[in-house]
Amino acid sequence: GTLSASTSVDNGNLSIAVPPENLSAVLELLADVVQNPLLSELETERGIIREEILEDLDEDGQLVDDRGLVRLLAFPDHGLGRPITGPIENLETFDLARVRSHFAKTYVASGMVLTVAGALDAERVEQEIAAAFSGVPAGSPLAFVPAAEQSERRFRMMQSAGSNQTRLSIAFRAPGEHDPLEPAVEMLLRVIDDGMSTRLYHRLCDSLGLCYDAAASYEAYDETGLVEFGTETAHERAPRVLTEILSLAEELASSGPNELELERARRRARWQHEAMLDHAGDLGDFLALGELRRVARTPHERLEHLLAVSQADVREAAQRIFGGAGRSVVAVGRAKGAALGKLERLALG
Repeated sequence: GTLSASTSVDNGNLSIAVPPENLSAVLELLADVVQNPLLSELETERGIIREEILEDLDEDGQLVDDRGLVRLLAFPDHGLGRPITGPIENLETFDLARVRSHFAKTYVASGMVLTVAGALDAERVEQEIAAAFSGVPAGSPLAFVPAAEQSERRFRMMQSAGSNQTRLSIAFRAPGEHDPLEPAVEMLLRVIDDGMSTRLYHRLCDSLGLCYDAAASYEAYDETGLVEFGTETAHERAPRVLTEILSLAEELASSGPNELELERARRRARWQHEAMLDHAGDLGDFLALGELRRVARTPHERLEHLLAVSQADVREAAQRIFGGAGRSVVAVGRAKGAALGKLERLALG
């Protein structure tokens, strides 16, 4: 198999898919990676990360990634607002001792979940896991500081002379993972953007021809969440695109989705549920994240929660998200003068 690793804002993930007959040997190897990493070639890794950071900086070293900028605007002075890679000046401060210290603090049993999904003998696999991972220290759970509430709308324009388009990112503070409204926010997101027939793409691209593509996402964290819209358009069209996105949000807060939209979202949820059950990796990821975030649930329970969401629930979620002060807008492009003033008025209005 191929070992893959990824880092999110609130967790890291190691995963691998292998033939069932190789699982025992792979568990031993994975346990060795987790417990006794070589952590070698630090200079090589430093160079790779430097190149990754440079992708989001302009020639003056300024961050021009609209998603990174809007998160910084939504979560100032908090880890959720910082790029996962960190600032480039931090790279030179890391030595092997600091890396090992961080590893010892974070790769501990109290913050770790291991899932295995497939046609397996569960009792035997549990015994092999217990033997292979017995050396992982218990450690202490990491302490998290909740992000402060956002009390005013925010706007930032980043001038980018080399671009032919303006990139817009509009973020709204949203309910977190443990909020009773979280399933309704998920269904709200599906109404907005879950296929080319849903509101966002149909409105901006198919109907008005303002963009080639548009997308929305919802990420729920422990104490808070973020609903984000993103697209690119010609510089002169940026105010119109922002107007349409804010109008779409206001309409959902006022009237909610219609029954056809919600039923379409339910059908998509059912289909994706069935698809996940056929994919061991997706199933394992779902169960691991649910356990790690202390919202442990089965895929069937999750589907039931989503299918129980009503039109009124989605409207309530939209009112809470789109009707308050928790809005941040970032534009990366060449808007100046009247166009810049219009963008700012729209963002803060």
